[in-house]
Amino acid sequence: MVRRERRQNRAGKSRVRRRAPDIPDALPRSGGGVPEACRRSAVTRDDLETPALIIDLELMEANLERMAAFFREGPVKLRPHFKNHKCPDLAWRQLDAGAIGITCATIREAECLIHHGFRSVLLANEIVDGAKINRCVNLARRAEVIVCIDNEKIAAELARAARNRHTQLSVLADVDTGLHRCGVPPGEPAIRLARAAAELGLRFRGLMGYEGHVLRKPPGPEKAAAVAAAMQPLMETKACIELTGMPVEIVSVGGTGTYSLSGRYPGVTEIQAGSYLLMDTDYRQCCADFTPALTLLTTVISKTDGERVVTDAGLKALSCERGVPAVKDLPGLRTRRLTAEHAIIDLADASAPVQVGDRIEMWVHYSDATVSLHERIYAMRGGRVEAILRPEG
Repeated sequence: MVRRERRQNRAGKSRVRRRAPDIPDALPRSGGGVPEACRRSAVTRDDLETPALIIDLELMEANLERMAAFFREGPVKLRPHFKNHKCPDLAWRQLDAGAIGITCATIREAECLIHHGFRSVLLANEIVDGAKINRCVNLARRAEVIVCIDNEKIAAELARAARNRHTQLSVLADVDTGLHRCGVPPGEPAIRLARAAAELGLRFRGLMGYEGHVLRKPPGPEKAAAVAAAMQPLMETKACIELTGMPVEIVSVGGTGTYSLSGRYPGVTEIQAGSYLLMDTDYRQCCADFTPALTLLTTVISKTDGERVVTDAGLKALSCERGVPAVKDLPGLRTRRLTAEHAIIDLADASAPVQVGDRIEMWVHYSDATVSLHERIYAMRGGRVEAILRPEG
C-alpha cells in the first residue's frame, strides 16, 4: 500500500504527496541487524525521483570502521562533526562505533542532537546572540554541552545566563592555531581567557584549536610539519594553564584531513573529524584513506547531439563551492557548469551514448554544503533503498 502524507500548499489547501512504500525512516543501530522492512524493500535507484542524494551504505560503513579502528589503537578519542551529514541516525552509528560524543557548529544542531538523546555535545563555535546564549544554557540543563569562547565579554554573558538558570556551563577556550578565523592567540591571551572563564563561574574544560589551514595539504613531510607547527603553541598554552593550577581536561582539534597526524600528537584528547563518513571528491584529493560514499542521481532532460546533455540537478541540489562535481562511471563525460536547476555536461569525449531520460550519477564534491540542500537522503545497499534519512538542524 502506498503511504500518503498530507502537506499544506502555499494557499493553505491540503495536498497529497505519494511516498514510496515500505522504506523505513531510520537506519538500524550498529549490531542491531537489518529490519524486515529493509530486507524486503523493492525500491531501487531507478524508482527514485531525481535529483536524489544517495549514500552507498557499504562504502559508508567501511569508512566508519576504518576511522573507528584508528581511534581504538590510541589514547585520543573521536568526537565527529555533525555538520557533515546532519542525520541523527548516522551520528548514532558513529557513537556506537566508539565516538565519545558529537561536535556541532550551530545552536540548532545542538538542539537537534539533544532532542534525539545525545548526552555529550561540543558546540565548536562562538555563541554571542542573547537568545542563542539562553537556548544554549537551557540545553546545558538537559545534557553535557560544551561551548567555545574567545571573548571575555561573551564569557561573562554566558556565565550570567547560566547563573540565572541555576546551572554551570562548560567551556573551551578557542585558540587560533594558524587558520586565522575565530580564536584568541596562543599563550598569554588564551591563559587570561581561561582564568577569566573560571573566575566568572564557568566550568573551564580545556582548549580547542582547528588546523583547518593544513587539512587539504597533500600527505607527506610538509603536511606533518605544518600540523606540528599548529599543535606546538596549543600544547605550550596547555602547559602554562596547568602551571597556574587549572586542569586542562580537553584538547579538541583536527579534522578528516589531519586526523592521522593530530590524532597521534601528544596532549591531544579528541579529534573533530566529520567528512570521513560520507567523504567527497574534494577531500579525497588530500585524504585517500576513505572512499566517497555520497552521490547525486540525476536525469538527462535535454540533449544536443555530439555536444552536450543537460540534467535536472543544478546549484540547488549540488554545491560547486570547491569545484565542479564530476560524473560517475561514464568515462569521457565532463561537467561544464551548473546553473540553478541544471547541470550542463560535455559529450565530446563520451565513451558511450547518452539519451534523454537516462540516469547520470554525479559525485558530490563538497558534502557539507550539498547535504544542507536536501530534505532527504536515500541510504542504499545492494541497489535497494534501505532507509530514508532526514538531515536536521
